[in-house]
Amino acid sequence: MSATRREVLARSGALGVGIAFTGAVSELFTGTAAALGHSGYGPLLPDPDGLLDLPKGFRYRVLSREGDELRSGEGQVPSNHDGMSAFAGRHGRVHLVRNHENRVTGKIGVPTVDGLTYDPMGKGGCTALTLDQRGDVVGERVAIAGTAVNCAGGPTPWGTWLTCEETEDKAGTNGYTKDHGFIFEVDPVDPHRTGAVPLTAMGRFQHEAIAVDPKRGIVYETEDAFLKPFGLFYRFLPNKPEGGRGSLRAGGRLQAMRVPGVPDLSSIQETGASFDRIEWVDVPDPLASGTPIRDQDFGPKGITHAQKLEGCYWGGSSVYFVSSFAHSSEGSAADHYGQIWRYEPAARRLTLVIVFGPDTDVQLPGESPDNICLAPSGGLMVCEDGGGAQHVFGVTRRGEVYPMARNRQNIGTPDAPEWGEFAGVTFAPDGRTMYVNCYTPGTTFAVTGPWSRH
Repeated sequence: MSATRREVLARSGALGVGIAFTGAVSELFTGTAAALGHSGYGPLLPDPDGLLDLPKGFRYRVLSREGDELRSGEGQVPSNHDGMSAFAGRHGRVHLVRNHENRVTGKIGVPTVDGLTYDPMGKGGCTALTLDQRGDVVGERVAIAGTAVNCAGGPTPWGTWLTCEETEDKAGTNGYTKDHGFIFEVDPVDPHRTGAVPLTAMGRFQHEAIAVDPKRGIVYETEDAFLKPFGLFYRFLPNKPEGGRGSLRAGGRLQAMRVPGVPDLSSIQETGASFDRIEWVDVPDPLASGTPIRDQDFGPKGITHAQKLEGCYWGGSSVYFVSSFAHSSEGSAADHYGQIWRYEPAARRLTLVIVFGPDTDVQLPGESPDNICLAPSGGLMVCEDGGGAQHVFGVTRRGEVYPMARNRQNIGTPDAPEWGEFAGVTFAPDGRTMYVNCYTPGTTFAVTGPWSRH
């Protein structure tokens, strides 16, 4: 099934909110529950408190805001809330692990804590929240500190969080005392069980997100590079594929994806385009000791690049990953406002599932999809990262797009309003609560309401 952008917007009531696509949406939900068979929960209602607009019947709770005191007494809640995941705890508790994408210029860095700090000069890291059965915050603490530009990551099948550094700064750069650009494992219940150990075999590059194949133990990784040379799509073959907390420290092989005859994924514009016999090439120098991985020599056949590789998740028997945008003016082979790709490991097949603009009759800025997650109902939630008003959008199996939330926190001026992007959308294990971050001012929301109304 396919749909033009205007058709999708018209039937979803989403005209003017700045997102639409063409593509076979049903492929996104392989192996999940039936997707919502409606076009959303109705229009977004203005929030009198000026924080978060939601449909009628939904409500939010602010769990945490930057600058507040951590309940642990370790310092302030850090700035720049980004990727996040929710884990089931004992007695109905929920554990949230939240990234903080702080550079050296970050307003409020993650407090340094003994045994949890990698580089004392790094302001990035993660914090962990514990919620009780009522959804009240009963704990908030540092989970890892001293890292840099922690953007996204992903959960593991064994209940930990892999947080990713989106930087390649080495020791001596920007005051850092250690090399950065690594993945770190974080235990959401007791962070001291994982510490602050870089998983160096998984590569040093501008990491964005990961997804784990639960059967094979393979970890897929995206690289968020928006300037040439653009990023690569990777897989890590662990020496201990059975997994378990700490297993990734045993090392493994890092490989990059090669699509024969396709040096740049943006050149593929036709949804449903499929490529068999995908090749995986060993990375010459995973630590990028002299040259960034994406610029290394992969042989005469080269390697496949893509601009702005971001979200990544596992669904059914496939891994899905997002190219947030591609601009030919910046060196991409073609333009788009977002692609979602599906890779099937068993068939070694790559398929372009969704394309977001701009080859449509409605062209608006800020349409780039970023963080994505599968909702318990079987739908998809997409965080928008671009200009203008920022939304969380829902997508149904039938290709219907509907606004789920809109950020009302103006971080600009009355004459030049700006709104912080959304990030880290995730659901509670019981599916009754959606958690999402506003990047700036850093705010974590819990959204409840009639999720099963339809």
